[in-house]
Amino acid sequence: MIVQQRIQRKVESALAPSHLEVINESHKHSVPPGSESHFKLVVVSAQFEGMPRLRRHQRVNGLLADELAGPVHALSMDTLTAPEWERRGGRVAETPDCLGGGKADQ
Repeated sequence: MIVQQRIQRKVESALAPSHLEVINESHKHSVPPGSESHFKLVVVSAQFEGMPRLRRHQRVNGLLADELAGPVHALSMDTLTAPEWERRGGRVAETPDCLGGGKADQ
């Protein structure tokens, strides 16, 4: 859980989110048990106001450059403002299980 905690600390420190979920989804992929390689982020921050989605993702990718260059293989993101989060009813889509890399064969 070291990578997950590092991601959480960096995002909290830089974006002061009103809502943050750092979800380790590695278990949905063909990786060893306990891996920290696939994550989903849900970040609600006032800092995203007026910023297009691409810029929001670039901002988060920049914050997590070391993790993305190392242990993190995949990162999905929902980067929202508070009004966007409210319009979604405080929910994001569930990530489907991975079917590649032999996972479907198990």
